[in-house]
Amino acid sequence: MPNVERTCVSVDIHNGIAWVNLNRPHKKNAMSPQLHEDMDATLVELEFDDKVGAVVISGAGGNFSAGQDLKEFFRALENDPAGRKRAQDTANRWRWDRLYMYGKPTISMVEGYCAGGAFMQLMATDFALAAEDAVFSLSEINWGIIPGGLVAKVVADAVLYRHALYYACLGEPFDGVEAARVGFVNKAYPKADLKEETEKLATKLMAKSPSVLRATKQAIRQVRTMDFQQAYDYLAQKGQALRVEDAGQSYQTGMRQFVDEKTYRPMFEPFKPA
Repeated sequence: MPNVERTCVSVDIHNGIAWVNLNRPHKKNAMSPQLHEDMDATLVELEFDDKVGAVVISGAGGNFSAGQDLKEFFRALENDPAGRKRAQDTANRWRWDRLYMYGKPTISMVEGYCAGGAFMQLMATDFALAAEDAVFSLSEINWGIIPGGLVAKVVADAVLYRHALYYACLGEPFDGVEAARVGFVNKAYPKADLKEETEKLATKLMAKSPSVLRATKQAIRQVRTMDFQQAYDYLAQKGQALRVEDAGQSYQTGMRQFVDEKTYRPMFEPFKPA
């Protein structure tokens, strides 16, 4: 992907997986305005890169992200309202608007620190895996602000109300095992196994029909805020649109292989692309 110049993000594409690292290890990958610009441009390019089937977001140097860079994102922009607005817009765009309905499967791979504003991209990705000894913290209350951007909203949506209140109001750290227990991440693994397990998950996702996977994850996200009748109507239309848009004709292929050819078991494996 030669089009994006990056100073705060690194990308390695291997076997169809784009490993995207926030790359400010000297700051525990705290997010600066430049990092937000780099991530925004990188995600745009990867979404339309035919060599990429899945995107993993992590951090260089053993940390996911220590949140927003207090000096560069907050203090340096206190007297620059235009710069502050620009930085906020870019930060929110890649951490939510792009990732939430991204065209390819996305995974957060969390080791080390995941604090404050980093919860936005953590919750926006489709899946999240963590090292058992990762350190999570909604620390905003400890330095005088509320969980801003969309952090309070996505945290309240992701876990039980009592858990959201507990961690946001206390600001206390918790590990990857606890993050998995309450639902911030899907699973926690020993740190030595985390990358291998992340690669396994990405590989499984890439074996699915890209069109059906994209439609499925978008459907699950959208119906969460609908009532039952809205969900009936939306899902019916989404299913019809998928049959038109799916160049791989996944439904017909799967039905033929299961019913006629009896070559696969849909409860245990995906069909083979035509």
